[in-house]
Amino acid sequence: MLGVRRRSSSASSPARDSVDAEFTAFMTTHGPALLRTAWLLCGDGHRAEELTQQALVRTYAAWPRARRDPLAYARRILVNLRVDTWRRRRREVLTSPDEMPDTAGTVRVGASVSDDHARTEDRDQLVRALALLSPRQRRIVVLRHLVDLPEAEVAAVLGVSVGTVKSTSSRGLATLREALTDDREGDAR
Repeated sequence: MLGVRRRSSSASSPARDSVDAEFTAFMTTHGPALLRTAWLLCGDGHRAEELTQQALVRTYAAWPRARRDPLAYARRILVNLRVDTWRRRRREVLTSPDEMPDTAGTVRVGASVSDDHARTEDRDQLVRALALLSPRQRRIVVLRHLVDLPEAEVAAVLGVSVGTVKSTSSRGLATLREALTDDREGDAR
């Protein structure tokens, strides 16, 4: 048509460049923590990477809405994607704990940074114990205690009441405590 200009697909606007820069900064800062959260939710390194990538793509697509609190938005998408996977598969199969992303600035499972062997054993025990939890308990325990979100934020992310977070967390922690105590007693024999 005459009089209609088409912008080249390689040309970018200053607004788009700004969005790209903001999202890149967000992804660089929070990507490793999201990956670790995904791994803790699903227990498989490859699926965790896929979930994280999908969550980041959806966060980017919704950036105008998500930019107020992009981490909460991305976490919510991550949990929703994981719930969808649980509904499809209905059975958890965990892979090796050695695949768990160990990122700087996140909670580390283990006795000390210098003691890799003890850290690996503790991580193995944690993964085995997490596998004993129901999907709902696992989501709540991971978000509340391993990602260290406040109860109100966990409730908002999962769409449940704060009371549900508290009671489910308590039951999940009791199961973990029992499993980890049994593991340690078995190791002592």
